[in-house]
Amino acid sequence: MFDLAVIALRWVQMTGAMILFGSSLFFLYALPNTGVGSAVGLRWPRPLLMLSAAAVLIACLLGFLAQTVVLAGSVQDALQPDALSAAATGMSFGKSSIVRAAAAALFLITFAFFKPGRPAWSLAAVAGGLICASFAWMGHGAATPGSAGMLHAASDILHTLAAGLWIGALVVFLILLVTNSRQPAEARHSLHAALHGFSGIGSGLVAVLVATGLINSWFVVGLAGLPSLLTTPYGRLLSIKLIVFVAMLGLAAANRFHLTPRLGRALQAAAPTLPAISALRRSLVLETGLSVIVVALVAWFGTLAPPGVL
Repeated sequence: MFDLAVIALRWVQMTGAMILFGSSLFFLYALPNTGVGSAVGLRWPRPLLMLSAAAVLIACLLGFLAQTVVLAGSVQDALQPDALSAAATGMSFGKSSIVRAAAAALFLITFAFFKPGRPAWSLAAVAGGLICASFAWMGHGAATPGSAGMLHAASDILHTLAAGLWIGALVVFLILLVTNSRQPAEARHSLHAALHGFSGIGSGLVAVLVATGLINSWFVVGLAGLPSLLTTPYGRLLSIKLIVFVAMLGLAAANRFHLTPRLGRALQAAAPTLPAISALRRSLVLETGLSVIVVALVAWFGTLAPPGVL
């Protein structure tokens, strides 16, 4: 029971951190600073970021307790002051939990004094980036010794940040597409510009994810682990993740080369944009759903022993 709770709470933390990081950066680089189509002019960006940070904070505290219960063997033993202190100060998951909880709490307190705008989105990006990076502290990269460990940890951090940028952008795009019918017509031009502008960034993110994924797999699986890749729980989950990731790439390619140009042609011809927006919405729902599965798989196999190491 508590093992499942640990996985579920890891998933909540990762998802919340990626939305906090990626969505806030998206407000900065993809949307206008002011006016129609800007994040400042929308009602939901601020609640989205606050909800994400609150989810991270709550899930972090509950996850720390659940992990301590798993290690201690019982709730009664886990709640002993000595057990809590040892977990918080002597174990990587405890230290990283403290960092995440502190970052989320400080963000929520400080964010209350910021009006919607670039300073607020920048604060959210810093907090989200720090929380995302802290996952490397309790991942397999932290267990790699020596200088190789620094490379593995750096690769872990870059992988998580790139994933956060992608997932945060997906969430914003999906909300924009769902609420587009209630926005002025000019907002559709801003939406198309954001979709078009993200194409190049998305290609860069894919390159980073693939490169860092290969580095991480080399350290965690290695040549020795390849024969047992499909015969161990870790290997099977990793394989499923790769399949889902490829499916996400297919949807992203369709969005870039077919659906986004379709919306652009409709806007240029002053034709009805509802069919193009509906198609984009369906595609984004699928892509976002697949991203949720990917993060859940990462949260799951991150608790398992890999089939081999370098």
